[in-house]
Amino acid sequence: MKSALSIARAMLLSLCFMGPALAESGRAQVVDTADRVAAWQLANLESYEGIRTFRDRTSDKRGWVRAAFYIGLNRWQNVSPRPEYRQALYDMAEQNDWRLGDRYWHADDQAMAQVYLALESADIEPTREAFDQVLELNPRNSLEFVKPKSDLTEGGCQQRWCWCDALFMAPPAWAALSRVTGDPRYVDYAVSEYLATSDYLFDQEDQLFYRDSRFFERRTEFGNKVFWGRGNGWVFAGLPLLLELLPQDHPAREDFMAMYRGMAATFKRFQTADGLWAPSLLDFEHDPSPETSGSGFIAFGLAWGVNRGILESETYLPVIGKAWKALTAAVAADGKLGWVQQVGNAPDEVLETDSQFYGSGAFLLAASEMLQLVSDAD
Repeated sequence: MKSALSIARAMLLSLCFMGPALAESGRAQVVDTADRVAAWQLANLESYEGIRTFRDRTSDKRGWVRAAFYIGLNRWQNVSPRPEYRQALYDMAEQNDWRLGDRYWHADDQAMAQVYLALESADIEPTREAFDQVLELNPRNSLEFVKPKSDLTEGGCQQRWCWCDALFMAPPAWAALSRVTGDPRYVDYAVSEYLATSDYLFDQEDQLFYRDSRFFERRTEFGNKVFWGRGNGWVFAGLPLLLELLPQDHPAREDFMAMYRGMAATFKRFQTADGLWAPSLLDFEHDPSPETSGSGFIAFGLAWGVNRGILESETYLPVIGKAWKALTAAVAADGKLGWVQQVGNAPDEVLETDSQFYGSGAFLLAASEMLQLVSDAD
């Protein structure tokens, strides 16, 4: 016999999937759409279709752009296993010799460790060597985003996590290394640096992150603070990835949970009428341009919370349902995800034809939690 909660989930999710056979049709829809997205991206690893800018970063096989896709693919294959997905993950790791990016100290070049450390029989030594170098370096520079001294970074502060995207890229990898090795130094470093970043970049009033210190005083043409949609999506998706690896009794867990709940409530307020989140979150009524990468990350984070009883189903399922419906509408018949803002650091123009690896990764993350939502409605 179905519980009242299951009935409520079924009724609310019917907004998304329609029809009486909700669980069966819902599962089929999620699996079909996610498999098409995964297959298209795997078939286009070298074509760069829909990528207008920063193709050099996209071509970096150990960089953050591709890492975000493989993080999503790994999450998806965990709930909907297919041998070709698992093989693609191992092939990528072997081709990379299990190495991180060239800048061992840069969060973007640490993101791929999340994928490696999630695989069985992983070669963890390149990751451990890089992270041990960071611990030895122990950077104490300011988090102010200033002009870099070289072309190796966007900002001179990036030996530390002085931009909000870094909170997706690095902390889960550090926590994963502690989980694999049993050495608490890595997760302790991640928590300490994460909290330093959030103390600096998190706006307590709006419960959102500035991308970096350059945005503290900026305002949009409508007079609103500049809170970048994908930037906050990076953070919000990274929180579940970190929390799953954080020891249950860790003293910082409640700090992270409070931040997570505060951001979730803000995303509910600023969802566009079409169901996605705008490139500039507070401008959602003035300029509700569709953007699927940030929206995919946000949908993943919200669904993760509902699936674990952290967020109230009655409050957030309608938000998730609208988002999923809009995300799937952005997937072409061949599996290409459109409306993905290109590589950047602020709200920007988005075209229907725009795609990117991290957009596909965000979609697969969202799909992994949607599959559990529709299954629980059965």
